[in-house]
Amino acid sequence: MAERIEQEEIFSQVLRAGRRTYFFDVRATKADDYYLTVTESKKFTHDDGSFRYQKHKIYLYKEDFSDFQEMLGKATDYILNEKGSEVISERHQKDFKKEEVNTTDETTSTQSFTDVSFDDI
Repeated sequence: MAERIEQEEIFSQVLRAGRRTYFFDVRATKADDYYLTVTESKKFTHDDGSFRYQKHKIYLYKEDFSDFQEMLGKATDYILNEKGSEVISERHQKDFKKEEVNTTDETTSTQSFTDVSFDDI
């Protein structure tokens, strides 16, 4: 089986987004043409403090750039038109914290709560 050797980056951009990092790397083919790799890297922390990264990668070639860019634009426009630019999960977290502040001691004493880390979801 032939082993795929990753080509050296010619141009690279990094987008850090919380626990996720996106890498946009321009690489060269054997014929010395360029293509793009987009890698999502997500950090997972274990209970013992150790961690691992899960990576997903796509390869995008020049012949697909125009269609890819058009489809990406349509999909992102659809999302923004339907749901706006506010990040709903952030609004939900704010609402959750408000509810937490409004609970009384009587309510909390009759309920059992589990310590949940939303980073694990």
